[in-house]
Amino acid sequence: MATVSSFEGIAYPSKSQLRQFAELFTPLFQASTDEAKRQAVAALSQCPHVPPAVALFIGSQPIEIAAPFLAGPQAIDDEVLITIARTQGAAHARAIVSRDSLSPKVIDALVGINQAELRRVAAGEPEMESPAMTPAPSPARDEAEALRLANEETLRRRIKQIAHQLAEHDDDRLGLRSLSDVQSALLVRFARLRDATQFSVALADALSTSRWLADRVMLDLSGQQLAATLTSLGMDFLDAVFVLERFYPHLVELQGEVSRAWLLMEAADPAECEARVEAWRRADNYTYRPAEPAEQPSPSTIAATPEQQNLSRQASVVRRMRANSRLFGRR
Repeated sequence: MATVSSFEGIAYPSKSQLRQFAELFTPLFQASTDEAKRQAVAALSQCPHVPPAVALFIGSQPIEIAAPFLAGPQAIDDEVLITIARTQGAAHARAIVSRDSLSPKVIDALVGINQAELRRVAAGEPEMESPAMTPAPSPARDEAEALRLANEETLRRRIKQIAHQLAEHDDDRLGLRSLSDVQSALLVRFARLRDATQFSVALADALSTSRWLADRVMLDLSGQQLAATLTSLGMDFLDAVFVLERFYPHLVELQGEVSRAWLLMEAADPAECEARVEAWRRADNYTYRPAEPAEQPSPSTIAATPEQQNLSRQASVVRRMRANSRLFGRR
């Protein structure tokens, strides 16, 4: 399409040029053949400036045409991507997920869309189809539906993993209690050896608390308290999952494609975990406060030696003699 080629040649299009291209593109695109449409979309997928109206129009095309565009250019606005994902279905959402980078706003929207779809499927709500167009149930249709649900579940995990990579790798822990590299390495080592005693000692050192609190955390067989503690200390996600799986074998069980330990750490909210662990530390400090050192006796309370007592008596006698001499002198 000549219109697309001329638009590609403009390095920094003005607002009027963007508006003019948006007005010309839609009717020309609709009048083109499928091959010309694919070529135009492939060309625009490499273009750094695409009008939002054109991006929305291309993203709303069938997935075989829209996929290269949705996965390619970085110039598509977040609102356009969210609108396409909400209106076009799982195939378009998967194409958006395959982009090299996604903003937290788009990731949150994709997660919400997928969760809403899963809730709808779990509730057994029928799809919005006219009665005349609804096909009769068949084994092939049931198999296709199961495959669709499996693909959507895979998409959900992929989105959550991307969200975790963008949101959880936050190194700004200023003012928060954090593990040092040595402490983290020790915890992982003792977990690998399943040495609960040494692990508890290292955990108490990291928390600056008594050994009792670390033991109490590890005695929670659900693993939730240890997961909250490791989250509050900022331990690496994969290391924390490894520790949980070593000490609590039931958390190794897979739920879908990930272990229960992974899901437990994924569900832990950092702010809530930090608040809980700080409350535990305060209670531990009140209960197991170290005894204060005995007060040292002052010099005045130390028993005097015989020589000091003799000098004290002599000084007292001299003071009385001086007082008497003053009295006699006044008479």
